[in-house]
Amino acid sequence: MPSVSIDGEHPAVASPGAGRPLRILVLEDEPLFRDLLVGVLAGRPTLEVVSQVATGPEAIEAGGRLRPDVAVLDIELGDEWNGIRVGAELRRLDPTIGIVLLSNHADAELLSGIGPERLAGWSYLLKRSVADTSALVRAIEGAAAGLVVLDPELVTRRRSRLAGPLATLTPRQLEILELIAQGWTNSAIGERLGLVEKSVENQINGLYQALGIDRGEGAVHLRVRATLTFLGRHAG
Repeated sequence: MPSVSIDGEHPAVASPGAGRPLRILVLEDEPLFRDLLVGVLAGRPTLEVVSQVATGPEAIEAGGRLRPDVAVLDIELGDEWNGIRVGAELRRLDPTIGIVLLSNHADAELLSGIGPERLAGWSYLLKRSVADTSALVRAIEGAAAGLVVLDPELVTRRRSRLAGPLATLTPRQLEILELIAQGWTNSAIGERLGLVEKSVENQINGLYQALGIDRGEGAVHLRVRATLTFLGRHAG
């Protein structure tokens, strides 16, 4: 599987969707919400739902058999399985699969059980954000590209607890970091902030420098490292 470059940076973990829709596995134990989620995804020509299941074992069986590009997983399944456990097993079967976790709770600490060195390709979205199709698509495409994408509400909550290098960022750098954490591309950030793309690139370079992120060090994607720093975590 060929790698892809995100906004001119070094390749991400995987690039499954070249020339075809991203193939999606959906795990959700509530039938009405599952139908809603599948309906939203079915309306996007760049996405294809290849399986929809209600339990962890079903998701693992479908994942091993169908090899989807991304699994969208409910965290709270009401039994011994949960979305994080299912995602870890799917990753064991296919290290390149993207994982989007859905939760009713705005708590990024739920990701703490996943080592920072393994978080690339995991996104976290609140169920109520599924109605925002753009946020859902950013989470899915970001996970497929090996990024870490966070729900906008999680990003907003994190803003009040900034410390260390984050506290030294300029308002513009922090704004751009928050958009990176939500899965926005350079071109989309430029459109949102009224900046030309070259200016966005310059701002991001300054942001990496302020956060102590060296382009020449570490195997983890620069955007992932920036998002993990935003979360107060570290990956080399």
